[in-house]
Amino acid sequence: MKYKYFSTLAIAFATSVIAFTAQAAEVKNIVIVHGALADGSGWRQATEILEKRGFNVTIVQEPITSLADDVAATNRVLDLQDGPTLLVGHSYGGMVITEAGNSPNVAGLVYVAAFQPDKGESLISLASSKPAGGMNIRETKDGRYLYLDPAAFANDFAADLPKDEAAFLAKSQVFASKEAFSAKAGDPAWKTKRSWTVVATEDRSINPDLERDSGSQASGGTVRSTWKIGSRPRIAQTDWPMIAPMTMPPTAASPNP
Repeated sequence: MKYKYFSTLAIAFATSVIAFTAQAAEVKNIVIVHGALADGSGWRQATEILEKRGFNVTIVQEPITSLADDVAATNRVLDLQDGPTLLVGHSYGGMVITEAGNSPNVAGLVYVAAFQPDKGESLISLASSKPAGGMNIRETKDGRYLYLDPAAFANDFAADLPKDEAAFLAKSQVFASKEAFSAKAGDPAWKTKRSWTVVATEDRSINPDLERDSGSQASGGTVRSTWKIGSRPRIAQTDWPMIAPMTMPPTAASPNP
C-alpha cells in the first residue's frame, strides 16, 4: 500500500462524498475513520475543503487496540451526529466502517483505498490473499503491536508526500495491535447500504486488485472510482477540477455489476 497521504486520498474521498450528496442532498454529516499507522490529523485539509462546501465533518481517533474498540469509538462519534451520515474509511478504517456502518443513521459508506471485508474476513486474511508492494511491517518486542520500518515508511506509506513530512510521519506513527488486524468482521453494512469504493492503483499497502474486488457482492449498490495514486493521498485545491466528473448523481454513474 503506498500511503498516498492526503492529496489523492482526500481527493478521492471528497469525490465520492460529493457524488453521494448529489443524490442525497440532505446528508450533511461526514464521519471519517483513518487508517492504521497514522492518526486523523492527516485529514485536516480534506476536512477544511468539505466544511467550506457546507458539510459537518468529524474525524474518529480510534485507538487501534482491537477492531471492537475501534468500532465502539466510531459508534460514539456517530451517536453525536444530527441526522443521516456518510461514513468514510481509509485503509484499515474500511474494516471499522464495515461494522460501524450498521448504525441506523449511516446513509452510505465510502471506502478510500481501504479493506472492505465480508463476514468472517480479517485484515490479515484479506491482505495475504493478494501480494502487496510493501512488506516492511515489524513486530514490537512484546509481540502485541505492529509498526512500519521507519526506513521504508516513505516509500511504502507516504510516497506522495514531501520527504520531510514523510519522515515526521515515520517518527509519529501509531502502532496497530495484532488483535485489530486478526479480528474477523461481523455482518457487513455494505451488503444493505449504498457504498462507494476508491481504488488507488499505485497503492503499496493494499493490492489494488483487492480494492477492486472487495465488496463486489454489495446488494446496496457500489460505485467504484479508480485513481492513479498511492496509499496516502494528499489533497490540494487544484485537484478539484479532477472531481467534477464525479459530482453527478450516482444514478448517472455506472454501478459495479
